[in-house]
Order: sequence, then C-alpha cells, then structure tokens
Amino acid sequence: MIIVIGSINLDLIANVDRLPSPGETVGGSSFATAPGGKGANQALAAARAGAPVRMVGAVGKDSFAAEALALLRDGKVDLSGVAETFASTGTALIMVGDDGENIIAVVPGANASVVPGDLSKAFLKKGDVVLLQHEIPLATVDAALDQARVAGAITVLNTAPFQGEAAAFLGKADYAVANETEFDLYGEALSLNGRDRAARMRDYAGKTGRTIVVTLGGDGVMAATPSDFLTVPAMKITPVDTVGAGDTFCGYFAASLSSGLALDKALARASAAGSLACLKPGAQPAIPLAKDVDQALQETH
Repeated sequence: MIIVIGSINLDLIANVDRLPSPGETVGGSSFATAPGGKGANQALAAARAGAPVRMVGAVGKDSFAAEALALLRDGKVDLSGVAETFASTGTALIMVGDDGENIIAVVPGANASVVPGDLSKAFLKKGDVVLLQHEIPLATVDAALDQARVAGAITVLNTAPFQGEAAAFLGKADYAVANETEFDLYGEALSLNGRDRAARMRDYAGKTGRTIVVTLGGDGVMAATPSDFLTVPAMKITPVDTVGAGDTFCGYFAASLSSGLALDKALARASAAGSLACLKPGAQPAIPLAKDVDQALQETH
C-alpha cells in the first residue's frame, strides 16, 4: 500500500494578456479549474502506476472540495483518511501571461490543519511505502517519518517546496527526492562536502545512510546510496507543459519501489512517467497510465 500524507488543492487558472502590475487590471482570455496539490498529484500518479493508494489530508466543507478530490475518486484512491475541516479547501491562484510567465499565490487552507494526530488515519504497517512532501505542516512530516520507521514502512520524502528548516529531518527518509535547485539549497543548509553535486550527493548518502535522488529535468536523474551511484537519462521529448512532472515522478517512484523493482528500474520507470507527463497540459490530467509508461520504456530500450 502507498500511503500519501500531503496536500490537496484546487487550482484556479486564468490566462491573461500579460501579468498585471500592482494595482492594475488586465484582460483575460480563459479561465479553468483543476485539481492539484503535491500530495494529491502524487497519490494519483501512484494509483495510475497500478498501486493501491490511501490519501491522508484535509479539505474544506466548501464547493471546491468535491472537484479537488474528483480525479482521486476516479482513480480509486482510498479517501477515508481525508478530513473535512472548517478551513477552506487549499487553493492555488495562478495567472499565466501570453509569454508563458506566471504568478502563483497558494493559500494552504485545510492543508495547514493536517496535524500529527491525523497520522492515525494512515494505518501504517510493515511494507507500506509512505510518500510525503512539504505542503503540510513540517511537524506532521517529521512525525510521519518517525512513525513510519517504527511501523517498518519505507519512506519517500519529496523535498518540495524548499523549506530550510526541513533540513533537520531530511536524513530520516529512506529516499529523499529533490530537484537540482532544492538539493543545492539543502546541501548548503546541511554543509555537505564536495566540489560538485554528485560528490555532495555521495556525502549526504554517506552521512545519513540513506538514498538521495536528484531529478535534473531533461538531463535525467541521479541517485546516491551509501554504496552506489546511479544515473538514468531522460526520454527525448518536446515538452508541452512541465507542471506536475516532478509529482508524477514521485508517485511512480513510490509505486515502483512498492512493487519490488530494484532502484535502477524504479528510477527509469519514474523518469519515463515524468517525461510523458510533460506531453499534455495540466498536472493531474497529464499523469500517464502504467501501460503507456511501460510501452515507452520498451520502446527506449
């Protein structure tokens, strides 16, 4: 079982002629809503990868909640661990200019009410894979890492969005997954040694005894374990929209580990899924199905 403990949002997306200056009103060309939140995105990716998934999180008692959960329901994700609170459902207010630039305001809402006491809804047991991110209170993430270890579960921590104080518990995760920018920032916070990123990754793995995975966009992915260093190239694609690619990677990576794949195979499958997610617009709608990922892997090997 994959247990995702994390955020659930509804994205409100306006396409505008250009991004406004403070106090300015500009014209818009379209508006759309879409389910989002890193936790929900990763839960859906793990489900589409073929794994059984339970989501632990919170939404509001408002009209946004049903839409925020719609694709998770369609994906047969167990939502019994999702609480209803009096806070609003988490929202991301996104404006996209004609030049592709965007500005985003994220209102955590109900996500901020996911507290360590809610972890009892995870029903953690030996062999589970627990997938975490930084869009709920960090005290809850820290507590989940501790409780998962006691239960004998495997932990995958996506270090996004970057929060410096999370450096204190990063090394508790069996697998930490960061993009290159996040890893460089955590490397500074943790005073990692090494002339280049690969050397600092090795230093992290040696000091913590855990595995660090760093995604490099079109350059693929690297991973350092206490005893090995792996690199996986990215699929050659022309991206349409990279939103949600990292979340797709994390969901597929957790599902692949849960199914018993070796680390190199899990990284390759997750990387292929992340690449395919870039071929369609949006986050959750673009997450590929397992059959499409496995076909793409066969074609590239």
